[in-house]
Amino acid sequence: MAGLDLGDLLTLVQTIAIIVALLTTLYFSRRQVQAFAVDLETRALNDIDDKFQRLTELFAERPQLVDVIAKGEGRGAEEPVAYYILSFCAHIFRLRSRGILGDNEWTGWRAWMQNAFRLGSIGRLWKAEQIGRWFDPAFRSFVERELLPVAPAAS
Repeated sequence: MAGLDLGDLLTLVQTIAIIVALLTTLYFSRRQVQAFAVDLETRALNDIDDKFQRLTELFAERPQLVDVIAKGEGRGAEEPVAYYILSFCAHIFRLRSRGILGDNEWTGWRAWMQNAFRLGSIGRLWKAEQIGRWFDPAFRSFVERELLPVAPAAS
């Protein structure tokens, strides 16, 4: 180090500064690409959810159209509406699973879902009509573990 003059020292400091700047740029660029990927996935999921919501609204308005994807006899308006509500619950569950929904909001929505199973006919329809087969395994597990136990026994 004794043989370095002021010019060499400045060149060394400048080189180190450039390397640090490049590493910093690389780090933040990588984070930005990851954030972009999450944003893209979120937009795609929201687009699918919007289309799915319209489909379930159509089924709720005209229950006979459910036969297009699942043949059944005597399907009333109750089943498509229950499916619509369960789709809404599944969306809330996915938001929680992805870390988008905070603890406070989740506690409120979870209580809302438990009340729907306890006070309404969704729990009975979940079991009798096997609506759960249309939902992803994680949501089915959540319903079986957290929502059905609060539902009254089927009469």
